[in-house]
Amino acid sequence: MQNSFYMQRQEATESNARSYPRKFPIALNKAQGSWIEDVEGNRYLDFLCGAGTLALGHNNPEVNAAMIQLITENAPLHTLDLTTPTKDTFVQTLEDLLPGELRNNAKIQFCSPSGTDAVDAAIKLCKTATGRSTVISFSGAYHGMGHGALSLTGNLGAKGPVQNLMGGVQFLPYPYSYRCPFGLGGDAGTDAACAYFERVLTDPESGIAKPAAVILETIQGEGGVIPAPVKFLQTVRRVTKQLDIPLIVDEIQCGIGRSGKFFAFEYADIVPDVILCSKAIGGSQPLAVVVYNKALDKWQPGAHAGTFRGNQLAMKAGTVVMNTVSKEPFLAEVRRKGDYLREKMNELKESVSIIGDVRGKGLMMGIECIDPAQPADSLGSRPGSGAISAAVQHECFENKLIMEKGGRNGAVMRCLCALTVTDEEINTMIDIFSAAVKKIDAQVKNGTFGN
Repeated sequence: MQNSFYMQRQEATESNARSYPRKFPIALNKAQGSWIEDVEGNRYLDFLCGAGTLALGHNNPEVNAAMIQLITENAPLHTLDLTTPTKDTFVQTLEDLLPGELRNNAKIQFCSPSGTDAVDAAIKLCKTATGRSTVISFSGAYHGMGHGALSLTGNLGAKGPVQNLMGGVQFLPYPYSYRCPFGLGGDAGTDAACAYFERVLTDPESGIAKPAAVILETIQGEGGVIPAPVKFLQTVRRVTKQLDIPLIVDEIQCGIGRSGKFFAFEYADIVPDVILCSKAIGGSQPLAVVVYNKALDKWQPGAHAGTFRGNQLAMKAGTVVMNTVSKEPFLAEVRRKGDYLREKMNELKESVSIIGDVRGKGLMMGIECIDPAQPADSLGSRPGSGAISAAVQHECFENKLIMEKGGRNGAVMRCLCALTVTDEEINTMIDIFSAAVKKIDAQVKNGTFGN
């Protein structure tokens, strides 16, 4: 069958909310490592990898072998929250990787197997433990598409059509040097974000009540791959600790090795009260967990549940991923490969007019596309262009490279490849992506773009 056959059937039967097939109109048939193959035999280099879920790539042999072993042993695959040897091993493996005082003082809540449910669970936990009702989130945040999680998300396009989202959410500025909310950029912008955060929570006239929790991403993902500066993370942790406000760190996309550390917040040497994990933690299978300080464990039995919170295949596979990714030589390779890719992307940036910024940590990277014909702001940053990034994305796809967009106006091309990606595969991505960018850049320069 041809791709068109499956695409027509999908359009006829699936929700209008589907998104990826509109950008990548193919039907997948096979996958291995960093490569996927469609039903027509076309092979694509996958720099999306399930939105960062496939830390070890498609069909990793060790992960598959672990799941096959579980199945052939007639082990239970669906257990609600009953324990099993597989679950016990998963929990102990994760707890051993926790930082500082949390390692010996942690509780774990298994949720319905999606990050958005982990977010909802964490908010319920913190509201129950503190008796308070409001939550502080940050501009640019993405915490999921569930009703509660969406209320904590910055994207107004997703929130606009949905009325009466969870109230009591206050958004504060998140440091974003290239488009600094204070118009300062650099260290000055970080200092302003730190000062504003502290003063809002300590000023008796700020109008913002003491919240039940503060939630943030260490590296904003859907918001455009924006790493939080170390000083900002340390300030948020210091202030929340002083004021007895639980700090929830959303590591659903940036965690489990993607940043070059097992948890991205480790760069700041902080210990949050709550850690949210999903995506890669399940080793390619659906899984979501909330890890939190036992001092918050004030809710009652059944306070949060989920039919599929006992996914044994995910726990078996996730244990393999944790044992692999947590090794320092593996993480060092993630950092090395990420540094190399950023270096090449910055070289590309200097040779074209449509890339404004390159940023990220490890193998989580954002390349922001701009419209060079538009005037720059006070920081010298030109407006982001979703049209240009979409054209780059399409050109990459036509040349067998899959990458996703994100950020304000969808202007940021994002790298979420397998952490096991090879140097050769990285160079292939660089060649395809660079050619795509240069082609679109030439169209922009000669005035034929969009014609």
